[in-house]
Amino acid sequence: MEKIPFLKPNLITLDSYKHYILEIDNSKIYTNYGPLNDKFEKRILSEYFNDSGAVTTVNNATLGLILAISQLKRPQGKYALMPSFTFSATPLAAMWCGLEPYFIDINEDDWFMNETQLEEVLHQLGDEVAVVVPYATFGNYLDLSYYQQLHQSGIPVVVDAAPCFGTTYNGQHIGQGFGGAVVFSFHATKSFGIGEGGLIYSYDQELVKNIRIAANFGYYGKRESIAFGLNGKMSEYFAAIGLATLDVYQQKISQREQLYNIYLEEIIEAGLLQQGWGVQTTKGRIPFQFFSILCPQDEQNTFYIEKFEHHNIQTVSYFSPACHQQKQFMNCPCADLMVTNEVTKRVLSLPFWEEMDRSIVRRIVHTIVK
Repeated sequence: MEKIPFLKPNLITLDSYKHYILEIDNSKIYTNYGPLNDKFEKRILSEYFNDSGAVTTVNNATLGLILAISQLKRPQGKYALMPSFTFSATPLAAMWCGLEPYFIDINEDDWFMNETQLEEVLHQLGDEVAVVVPYATFGNYLDLSYYQQLHQSGIPVVVDAAPCFGTTYNGQHIGQGFGGAVVFSFHATKSFGIGEGGLIYSYDQELVKNIRIAANFGYYGKRESIAFGLNGKMSEYFAAIGLATLDVYQQKISQREQLYNIYLEEIIEAGLLQQGWGVQTTKGRIPFQFFSILCPQDEQNTFYIEKFEHHNIQTVSYFSPACHQQKQFMNCPCADLMVTNEVTKRVLSLPFWEEMDRSIVRRIVHTIVK
């Protein structure tokens, strides 16, 4: 039986952006915030953030997190508070900024960082908190009202929204109007995949300006470092792919929403929810990257991953192990991670790519039933 892969990156073809490549050939500008990058940023700010605030591209989201955290962290602070249920890039970025990750539990339903527990840890640690880094889990719409208040109170917030570019609620893009920093990924495996790249948004234009300076060796106006910096610039080639991807992205989101709903329909039809299986509570219009499901309590995802492999279906388990269970972070402090430990043990990430149809989804769901 034909193998079903977990992901199939589906970047646009050369025909879609060839004219932009010719523009690069003519301009002889290949990087350093060139004309295509400028056009890309302006379109994103206009089409996705209603020309509110500012954006800057970066060459990947991990560097985006590093740049945002380094600009916002409180100098006397020691800890970066974040969920353990996130990709390892989040705590690694904090470590590159000289901070120690402090892991917080997640909610049982939407798998976002538990704000009640976070508040308790904030009171406990006081001035030792350098920054708070919530993660918008799997592209789900995260209401930033609480984090906006936190940021305005003097506790900096950097939102890891890596899979969220295009996520909206009531027509408003995630992060719009937020005074901290919101970081998005354009990695090939993301729904808005351009190969490699990322974006930082903030309503605070001065913050974005400083991040942009830091991403260009600390240069501003002339070739002299006036601030701590590195090379975080996106090339014109990735900007070209990004511009062409903007032309078709809403269609891609619709395809992914439709596929997600097919999964839900087949899972309900098979009676899996009544048998103890669970799904993430979601909100808004989401550019789904994959379909996550929890196996029943007292069962483990590793059993199902092996069974799927026998049926030629590739599944993985984001995020299992969670960060606090990984060697690099085992000595980092954490709160009670009861929900994280439970979800990590049970979570399965099912195949998800734009060419999938109902027959493939049905085969996957029927494999669970069997």
